[in-house]
Amino acid sequence: MTFEDTDFRQEVLDLENPYDVKLVTEFLKPLGLTFDSADVEFTLIVYNLKGDIIGTGSHMCRTLKYVAVNPKYRDTTAFSLIVTSLTEKLLAIYKNTYVFTRPENAVYFKGLGYKLIATSEPLFCMLEFGFETIETYQNYLKTIKTENQCHNIASIVVNCNPFTLGHQYLIERAAEENDFLYLFVVEENKSVFPFDIRWKLIEKGISHLKNVLMVKGGDYIVSGCIFPAYFLKNELDSDILHKQAELDISIFAQYIVPILGINKRYVGTENYCKTTKAYNEAMYKILPGYGVDVIEITRKSIDDEYISASLVRNHIKNNQLENILNFLPLSTKEFLLSNESNEIKEKIKKSEGRH
Repeated sequence: MTFEDTDFRQEVLDLENPYDVKLVTEFLKPLGLTFDSADVEFTLIVYNLKGDIIGTGSHMCRTLKYVAVNPKYRDTTAFSLIVTSLTEKLLAIYKNTYVFTRPENAVYFKGLGYKLIATSEPLFCMLEFGFETIETYQNYLKTIKTENQCHNIASIVVNCNPFTLGHQYLIERAAEENDFLYLFVVEENKSVFPFDIRWKLIEKGISHLKNVLMVKGGDYIVSGCIFPAYFLKNELDSDILHKQAELDISIFAQYIVPILGINKRYVGTENYCKTTKAYNEAMYKILPGYGVDVIEITRKSIDDEYISASLVRNHIKNNQLENILNFLPLSTKEFLLSNESNEIKEKIKKSEGRH
């Protein structure tokens, strides 16, 4: 498929064609980008009328990726042509789009209508465009906000893949120590336990707590939308991890805390996951500046072994579910012992990595 322009020609890349992939890879390399065709679902290339490639852009789901233009053509319409084409394509499918870029490049996207959401200096910033924005999520929060006159309003963000006694303990502790607790559940379905299952297990497991409200995380709570590492191949993984965490926590502090009046965020001590540890460190760095105290609770242990969802999944993978049942609340235990969980358990057994 080809589109004609007065000065430039667009062509859609065949991601199954090694020659096409090599073409865009070699174009992006001198610009500091390492192209991964498995990381995108659509790529377009822009040529000048002499047939020279002068720009490219891709997307994966709603996120624009690998948008780059030859420095000699940055004062032309090439950049706007790429971004506008990708944005129009995505808005025909989704209600919004996202882009991550270096902070110094944000001005170019803002010039095309994108709104800056948050920045994590000096590596990257997040922008969005569309019919539904972060204001839409804030409006959702306003509809579920408690109207009680509370002084101590806490929050916890959980994935619960799956829901364990460790999660239950942390939630119970926060509920006991505060007037009200907002429990944000990561909504994105990238975990082996789908969102609807995780929500149901948590809901059953905390039904005895009357001052806790479960909240959908949407696109702005530990979401794959907030994942800019793809264009930072020359940066240290540790730096990317910490800056990504800071971006997520900044969004929480700027857009969610003021709406719900949150003044505490509870976390469990992290003994296993580098990502979660980076998030905890980002909380201590950012949240106090917004009037939010970070309360770190020692992770619950049984028989000197710390409870973690990853440990539960590892036991399932090794056909040792019976050895880990004492780590689980009744809701999760009943689910994992039922036929309803068979598909999930088989998926864990066949998977590689952290599931």
